[in-house]
Amino acid sequence: GESGKLTPAEQATERGHVEMAYAMELPLVATNDVYFPKAEMYEAHDALICISEGAYVDQQQPRRRLTPQHYFKSQAEMVTLFADLPEAIANTVEIAQRCAFAVARRDPILPKFADDEVDELRRQAKEGLVARLAVIPHAAPVEDYEKRLEFELGIIEGMGFPGYFLIVADFIKWAKDHHIPVGPGRGSGAGSLVAYALTITDLDPLRYSLLFERFLNPERVSMPDFDIDFCMDRREEVIRYVQEKYGRDKVGQIIPFGALLSKAAVRDIGRVLQMPYGQVDRLSKMIPVEGVKPVSIQKALIDEPRLREEARNEEVVDRLLTYGQQVEGLLRNASTHAAGVVIGDRPLDALVPLYQDPRSDMPATQFNMK
Repeated sequence: GESGKLTPAEQATERGHVEMAYAMELPLVATNDVYFPKAEMYEAHDALICISEGAYVDQQQPRRRLTPQHYFKSQAEMVTLFADLPEAIANTVEIAQRCAFAVARRDPILPKFADDEVDELRRQAKEGLVARLAVIPHAAPVEDYEKRLEFELGIIEGMGFPGYFLIVADFIKWAKDHHIPVGPGRGSGAGSLVAYALTITDLDPLRYSLLFERFLNPERVSMPDFDIDFCMDRREEVIRYVQEKYGRDKVGQIIPFGALLSKAAVRDIGRVLQMPYGQVDRLSKMIPVEGVKPVSIQKALIDEPRLREEARNEEVVDRLLTYGQQVEGLLRNASTHAAGVVIGDRPLDALVPLYQDPRSDMPATQFNMK
C-alpha cells in the first residue's frame, strides 16, 4: 500500500499463502514489485504511465495507478518489512547468489552459402575480375590486379569470411538482375578488389589507390561491413528475396529504441498534465538545440532565463520541468531499423530474443545495433 503496509487484498491472502507454503514445504521468497528507483520518482512515473496509455494524471475515470511504495527498496527496508519471515529474506539472497551469467564470445553465425565457400569465392572472384578487366581501362598491369586479388582472398579466407562476401554478392547481383538501383559502394568496402570483382561495388580500388586494410585487417578482427544503398522504393523486394532464399524464420530486422529527449518529454508531460497546448509549445521551444539534439532540461534551465522565470511564476510549469528531468533519457518506444537486416543459419528465435512490430510482418531482434 501507499504507507508500506499491506493492502486489504494482501491482508486477506497473506496468511493463507504462508500456511500453504509451509504445508507444501515450499520455500518463501521476499520480493518487491519495482517500477522506479526512488520513492520521489513516483509522480514522474505516474505521468509516464499516462503517456503510454493516453490518460491524464488528474482524470477521474479509472486508469492504471501504482503507489509510492513501488520503488527499489534497500536491504534494510526489506529486512524490516519481512521481520516476521526472516527465512524469506535468506531465500532471496540465496537465489541472487545462484544467478550468474556471462556472455560467451562466439564467431559470427552465418548461413552456409556453398559446400566449399573458399573455392566458390575464389571461382566467382577470378571470373568476376576477368569480366571487369575485359571492359574497363586498366589502372595498372593485369598482374597487379591478380596479385591484389590473391592478397585479399588470402586475408578473407584466413579470417573466415568467404561466406559473408558470397551472401552479400548474391543479393546484390539479384537486385541488379531485377533492375533495382544499387549504389556504387560507400565507405571502406570500396577498397576491396574482391568486392569489385563480385560486383558488390563498382569502384576500381587500384585506379583510386584505395586500401583494402581499412576494410579488413587481420590485426583488428571484426566483421566486415559493406555500406550498401538500395533504391528506397524497391528495397523491400531485396529483403523478400533474402527471406525466401534463407527462410523467413532465419531473417529479421533490427530493433532501435527511441529515448525521451527533453523537448518531447516537455510536450508529453504537458499533455498528461492537461496544460494548454500553446503554453507547452512555447516552453518546449525555449529549450535550445545543440547540433541535432535538444539540450537537457537541466542545462536549459541554466542557459535560458525565460524558462527559469516560467518555473518560478507557475507551480504547474515547475512540476512539468521536474517530472521532465526525471523521465528524460528513458526509453520511450521500440521500432524497426530502417536498413539493418539479420540473417542466421538457424531460426533466429534460437539465437536472440525477437520483437514483433505490429506494423511489420517481419520480426526484429531485441538487441539493437550497439
